[in-house]
Amino acid sequence: MEGNSDLGEVFIGLVHYPVLNKNGVVVATSVTNLDIHDIARAAKTYGVSKFFIINPMQTQKKLVKRIVEYWCEGGGKSYNHLRGMALENVDVVDDLTSAKDEIIAITGVEPEIVGTWARYDGGIITIGELRNKLDNEKTPFLILFGTGWGMTDSIKKMCTYIIEPIRGTGEYHHLSVRSAVAIILDRIRGRNEVNRLIGDTNVAD
Repeated sequence: MEGNSDLGEVFIGLVHYPVLNKNGVVVATSVTNLDIHDIARAAKTYGVSKFFIINPMQTQKKLVKRIVEYWCEGGGKSYNHLRGMALENVDVVDDLTSAKDEIIAITGVEPEIVGTWARYDGGIITIGELRNKLDNEKTPFLILFGTGWGMTDSIKKMCTYIIEPIRGTGEYHHLSVRSAVAIILDRIRGRNEVNRLIGDTNVAD
């Protein structure tokens, strides 16, 4: 992991299956080029060890691998090597269990799984509490972000913690997943004065 080795190790997962559509039906969503690039760059910036794209569809897995190979090994590497540096830690896996198994192979420890939901009223962990865990524990953490209209209850049951939702100024809660990833990574990994105070006081906003 890049950065401060004293910090807890962080992995992130973008869940494309199982997720819900707007009618509450379980579906698999398609990957998007912007998500791959933008989330990979945020992950690299904040010292994330690996960015998992969780999608079992073979056509989608091939697409991700083709994009990564182009920027890491093909013509894109000479055009913009910084893009390749971000994408080198992208991995596409079939399911959450496969991501967990890979983290165990890397770290030797089963990760704590942290879910994110735009609207969630159950037991949650605050941003400050999660920052404190990362600052003081060696356990790896896998933070999951959903696509579509959110992750399913089956994913929720696999989570050790649910992180408090990102709060804006009103009732609108429809950030792009790219924005949500960047905001949460900055709040739990950013080394600026505001985030230091968040960690000290356990205040989320």
